[in-house]
Amino acid sequence: MTSDIVQLALLASTLAFALMAAGLDDILFAALSLGGMSICLGGLYWTMYAPYIGLFQLLIYGGAVVVLFVSVIMFVRSGQSE
Repeated sequence: MTSDIVQLALLASTLAFALMAAGLDDILFAALSLGGMSICLGGLYWTMYAPYIGLFQLLIYGGAVVVLFVSVIMFVRSGQSE
């Protein structure tokens, strides 16, 4: 019962972050929403007894890819102000 509630909460937050990532005008907040979606999706995999896929999702997509996106966005924004 508790697992079902956690899965529903993670599913709802994953959907909310995905809609925010697709709908936000500010690209930095969209990239951060993509990170939130990846973290929630990793937690959802973990609750569905797929810990290796969940860990991969958290480390690669939730961490490395989002950090890469945010650093590129910050680098491009600092270059435009000159």
